[in-house]
Amino acid sequence: MRIGIGYDIHRLVEGRKLILGGVEIPFDKGLFGHSDADVLAHAICDALLGAAALGDIGSHFPDTDPRFAGASSLDLLAHIVELISERGYKIANLDCIVMAERPKLKPHIPAIRESLAAVLRLEVEQVSVKAKTSEGLEAVGRGEAMAAHAVVLFVAN
Repeated sequence: MRIGIGYDIHRLVEGRKLILGGVEIPFDKGLFGHSDADVLAHAICDALLGAAALGDIGSHFPDTDPRFAGASSLDLLAHIVELISERGYKIANLDCIVMAERPKLKPHIPAIRESLAAVLRLEVEQVSVKAKTSEGLEAVGRGEAMAAHAVVLFVAN
């Protein structure tokens, strides 16, 4: 077995869509970044890459490369799934937390889980996504940013 941990944080800004786990969430702000800035997908990418000892998302998709400007983070995630599959790794399960004060994410979690399961080639029951607040503390708590944590377990293929 191998375990990987991922984390990401992005600033919230006006004029961008809010994408989490490949799902567009209605909100007056979105996440700032070179790609679509899907903080959840980015944390999952890093968890997968970490479990496989393949570096991090920035080494595979640098924000200095114009090819990834506005890219779908689910496309990046799908590429990483290919990389780990080629090396014989199989995902047993994924557990994630999205840290956000607003909007309320609970109604969107089933769609996010389905979206992620499809890209990860998993059953929905293998994908856990939880939403938490920061109780008004730090950038997330002030509504300036969103963050995500992800943990993945690989088993022998």
